Amino acid sequence: MAISAAARLCEASRLALSEGRRRLAFALALARGVRLLWLPRGRYKEVWNSLSGTEELAKISVLGHADEAQFSKTAEATRDMLIEHVGIHPSDRVLEIGAGVGRVGAVVAPLCREWTGADVADNMLRHIRNRLAHLDNVHTLALNGYDLGPVASASVDLAYCTVVFMHLDEWDRYGYIHEGFRVLRLGGRMLIDNFNLTSDEGWAVFQRQRADYLPGRRPPHIARSSTPQELATYFQRAGFEAVQQRCEGLWAVTWGRKPAEGMP
Repeated sequence: MAISAAARLCEASRLALSEGRRRLAFALALARGVRLLWLPRGRYKEVWNSLSGTEELAKISVLGHADEAQFSKTAEATRDMLIEHVGIHPSDRVLEIGAGVGRVGAVVAPLCREWTGADVADNMLRHIRNRLAHLDNVHTLALNGYDLGPVASASVDLAYCTVVFMHLDEWDRYGYIHEGFRVLRLGGRMLIDNFNLTSDEGWAVFQRQRADYLPGRRPPHIARSSTPQELATYFQRAGFEAVQQRCEGLWAVTWGRKPAEGMP
């Protein structure tokens, strides 16, 4: 039986929510004198700059480990998922929202005309420029954590956001999908994911976090789940058509298309 890209992503990302290792990143940041626990979750720039001072710390903060082979494996699985669900074309201008250290960009940029890695953390953008310096179609863009203000309307063919929504409040999740609709060209595509509260795997993460982090002691970057209904609602309310979903294991993946009406 063929294994779907979503299933490969789930398998490859099995360490993505490893709380023990993510707490290591938290501890490392605290050891550097960063008072993360007292930062509000919504101060994304401060939180994520604190968690990404070095490339190793940035990797652990995002995926729970710094193993480059595992990073490449998860990136390839995400690339395959994008190809399967929304396609990556040589003529595409691609935007990744919350690009981190360029984990996925390293394998997506060679397939498209232009890849822009956008992130709220200046440190992350520095890591992207260092890691992807060999690719001449890579650009970086600083975000404020709430919208895509620096991106021109109708300038992007494909926008995606992976392993990011878990770190955002619900309003900001919708904000990026709403903004994604704005920056897409007619017929443009968007894909996002988050860990799925309604799955057994997602529920296990939820219960583990409930036990590990008492109220008042939860770090601002703690991963929070979505439901498929939540994600589909965001896409539909933003104006996307052909909204589809795939839920396998830990992940709920949602994608849609900006209506092509009026295209020449």
